[in-house]
Amino acid sequence: MLSRIFPDRFVPILLGTILLASLLPVRGAAVPIAQGVSTAAIVLLFFLNGVRLPRDEVLHGIRNWKLQGSALLFCFGVMALIGLGAQLATAALLPATLALGFLFLGILPSTVQSATAASSMAGGNVAASVVAAALLNLIGVIASPLLFAALAGSAGEISGAAALRIALILLLPFIAGQFAQRWLRPWVLTHKGLTTIMDRTAIAVAVYVAFSAAVVAGIWDQLDSREIAIVFGAVAVLLILSFGGAWGLGALLRLARPDRISLLFSGAQKSIAVGAPLAATLFPPAIAGMVLVPILVYHMAQLILSAWIAPGLNRRAQSVVLE
Repeated sequence: MLSRIFPDRFVPILLGTILLASLLPVRGAAVPIAQGVSTAAIVLLFFLNGVRLPRDEVLHGIRNWKLQGSALLFCFGVMALIGLGAQLATAALLPATLALGFLFLGILPSTVQSATAASSMAGGNVAASVVAAALLNLIGVIASPLLFAALAGSAGEISGAAALRIALILLLPFIAGQFAQRWLRPWVLTHKGLTTIMDRTAIAVAVYVAFSAAVVAGIWDQLDSREIAIVFGAVAVLLILSFGGAWGLGALLRLARPDRISLLFSGAQKSIAVGAPLAATLFPPAIAGMVLVPILVYHMAQLILSAWIAPGLNRRAQSVVLE
């Protein structure tokens, strides 16, 4: 039953993390320790991302400029504007930092593992999906905070301290992982189960610490059922626009069906693996938890939606071949 409701196992992990932070948030003297553990987990996460992302394959895959260019345009262009529109539409209905979370969602890069897995399940161009997701994440480490600063106005100003944290906690570990690929990538690829656990643990720790601070600051006192319903409704609209827009763009560009499927998942999905660490780096802890709410809801919904629609796309592709 659970596997049907939550096709991706990471969904109940995120739900459990939010529940734990709500019931047992980090308080008092434990806060600096928890923040140190979260920072270390984020550094490890981005180091592993750097080790895992195939730099040579990305450089080679850029030759498919039509697919890669459209994925880049949709992820950082169309989705950023959709996120900005969602922020403006909900600004009068939600707390300002919560509405800002929709813009933050829009500027994030795509997922890597889940987008590739969904593309494979749907009969897409798996190699192109790997390259697209990797390229988007390579660019997103720098482009996402710059896009946010450009679109968020005064709320998106990045201080010198925040820029330094981004460089030290996100960018440098990622670059170090790229340099360490020669020695560590074979080990990482042969221990995918272990590294996936490490990835998800790091994300869960970052979400737990950020959401704990939001709970202590009174997030559940600030949000009522109406505002929570607005968040879910806005995320539902975003899912329709993102998945429908990516699929429509593939048709407009007349991409081959496998490439169109790759564009669908790499363009429409958004990464909590980048979102949680970036929010923790850009914002004070109490604000970070509130800003993360839209991407948390969107991320869980996209995993469920992708796992549901991918088999249908695959069956449709097979029936077209048989015809």
